[in-house]
Amino acid sequence: MPLPGTRSHRRPRRGPVPGGPPGTHIAPLDGLRGLAVLAVLLFHAGHLSGGFLGVDLFFVLSGFLITGLLLREAADRGRIGLTAFWGRRARRLLPALTVVGVGTILLTWAFGAASVLLFALEDAPWVAAQAVNWHFVAEQIGYWNASGSRVFAHLWSIAVEWQFYLAWPLVVALAGRGRGGQRRIAVLAGAGALVSLVLMLHYGDAVDTTRVYEGTDTRAFSLLLGALAATAPVRRLIARVPGRVADVVCAVLACGIGAAWGLTDGQNAPGLFRGGLFAHSLAAAVLIALLAHAPDTRAGRLVGSAVPRRLGELSYSLYLWHWPIYLLLPQTVFGFGGWWRTAVAIGVSLPAAWLTKVCVEDPVRFRARWATGRRGLPVLAAALAVAAGVWAAVPQPQPGAGTVDIGRLTAP
Repeated sequence: MPLPGTRSHRRPRRGPVPGGPPGTHIAPLDGLRGLAVLAVLLFHAGHLSGGFLGVDLFFVLSGFLITGLLLREAADRGRIGLTAFWGRRARRLLPALTVVGVGTILLTWAFGAASVLLFALEDAPWVAAQAVNWHFVAEQIGYWNASGSRVFAHLWSIAVEWQFYLAWPLVVALAGRGRGGQRRIAVLAGAGALVSLVLMLHYGDAVDTTRVYEGTDTRAFSLLLGALAATAPVRRLIARVPGRVADVVCAVLACGIGAAWGLTDGQNAPGLFRGGLFAHSLAAAVLIALLAHAPDTRAGRLVGSAVPRRLGELSYSLYLWHWPIYLLLPQTVFGFGGWWRTAVAIGVSLPAAWLTKVCVEDPVRFRARWATGRRGLPVLAAALAVAAGVWAAVPQPQPGAGTVDIGRLTAP
């Protein structure tokens, strides 16, 4: 899932995000986010067999950037304002999620099969509670073969990130105090990543891979490896790498990650849950750390070029919108499928994402007058009331109504 909330400069900036001044943003990291969301879009359309690994890149980026922000706040202020942090995350994540959730239910009511609407209404409260991943696990909803009926199937990753945002800042706030705080955070992040890997190895042999793929505990290593890369001990180590060497290593890592996206064959890939996902996340963490340290290398300029960066700026809303649009769009558009259908789906998803960013994400993020102060609370209450009202008002189909084509699209 794309990490929202970071802006791109027109030109790459040198210096790591975690160690730089507040507000520093690095173009190659936005570019990575754009490439990751493109991989996910192509995977869901059936054109890139390992594009689902883009979600892991999002996780690593999230862990890196969020931990960097927390450590910077602890260094500057001597403490971490947890309530303020959670408030910022809520303002950044929830408004767009609410709009897309309501819009998805209405679109499913208008254009979806009765069975798809039934599942959407069933899953929506779990989406609102940021626990839809565990809902899917508990109900044994097969991730890789049932997503063709679930318009909210892709939001498992948003839930995982939100759960990380609730728990990890507490760890950083407690363990990061005093001398040696960043060293302790590095140890905890590394140890936590290894524990998460062990849990993935434990659950990885199951026939239904939903538990291992969507469990917060089994996916935490991606976020924690990103967090580890943001700590001072790792940044000092990265700072010793000469620029030319960093450029070569970045190129090799980027090519390796791209090859993994193109060659990995879904859950059937040998070793995917036996260390493959961990190796991919580790490579992503090293790449992110190097690009943050030396963003103006050739690799950094390429990754941070205009097109990937612009996609990165839209990545959160684009991720939210694309799967419902893919699922609800007819299998053939004007008599064509395949790449033509993909082009239409992306062509619809991009303006929907842009409108959501401009009309919802940015005003709330940059504290437009209607989104702050005395106006903000009534707007929030009204939005929640509308969302709950839509969910309650849409007629619920009878169980078994309609038909479900679970093989309609590749699982998200």
